[in-house]
Amino acid sequence: MDAPVDTLHRPLRELRISVTDRCNFRCPYCMPKEQFGSKYHFLPRSSLLSFEEIHRIVRIFASLGVRKLRLTGGEPLLRRDLDRLIRMLAEIPQIDDLSLTTNGALLTREAARRLKEAGLQRISISLDTLDEEVFQAMNGVQFPLRRVLQAIEHAAAVGLAPIKVNMVVKRGVNDQAILPMARHFRGSGQILRFIEYMDVGNSNDWCSDAVLPSTELLEKIHPEFPLEALPSNHPGEVAKRWRYVDGGGEIGVITSVTEPFCEGCTRARISAAGMLHTCLFASHGHDLRAPLRSDAPDEQLRQLIGGWWEQREDRYSALRASQNTIPAKIEMSYIGG
Repeated sequence: MDAPVDTLHRPLRELRISVTDRCNFRCPYCMPKEQFGSKYHFLPRSSLLSFEEIHRIVRIFASLGVRKLRLTGGEPLLRRDLDRLIRMLAEIPQIDDLSLTTNGALLTREAARRLKEAGLQRISISLDTLDEEVFQAMNGVQFPLRRVLQAIEHAAAVGLAPIKVNMVVKRGVNDQAILPMARHFRGSGQILRFIEYMDVGNSNDWCSDAVLPSTELLEKIHPEFPLEALPSNHPGEVAKRWRYVDGGGEIGVITSVTEPFCEGCTRARISAAGMLHTCLFASHGHDLRAPLRSDAPDEQLRQLIGGWWEQREDRYSALRASQNTIPAKIEMSYIGG
């Protein structure tokens, strides 16, 4: 079949795959420890897609037009031998952008080197503040800040660039860290991205009052470091780009709540259990694992994936304010960020 487009004429260009539903952090906006405690039942290993199954899925998605691939979690570096999977995926010729999102806790210099040598091109590292006390409270496990800063250095040292540093901004929790974060990463060559606090999943007690609009955020930075807008790198890019007027680099803002970008979304997501989700805020998915494990031929899988995408009409963020009732949504730790 030809490259599919959905009901809103959006092509399929990007794919995110969660390689595990487990994480070693308990960030309150994603995996709050009250819900994901010691008795929480994660997926058994047999339920996770194997590396061979992931490789096959990506090949098929690539044949349907996917060019950008990102590995997520949970925390993807908890998946053993991840560099072997990256090596397999890097050999798929149509994939020209292979990246990974991590909290940095396991990103040693040696781990970064293995990922780079396997074919990983870029990396995004989550960091919500430079305040030690706030950082440990936000990661939920008292993980030290210096270890994440070291992870960023390790990634830079091996050439996983440009590094994107993702900061989820929650009003009244870490919004005081906006300027310190801007000061720290300005001139570093790393791209700091501010992400509006989103209502992903059902367990993070989201409320709109905790959202700091990106317009306010930029107003905090601009008086000290004047900014000017940059064009998008490619169609469907979710971050709005800004650069420091004096040449100190660039930042990004992801405005999913206050300025939704659903009309340009070209991204599909696959959970660690092999469910295809066509929106970050999805309430259901399509089972790919079952046909994979019943030896369905590639063409049958292509038809399934293409058909599901052509039926896609997701635009949750654009409709958020007008919805009277909010449906139950897949947790971010399950679907990937």
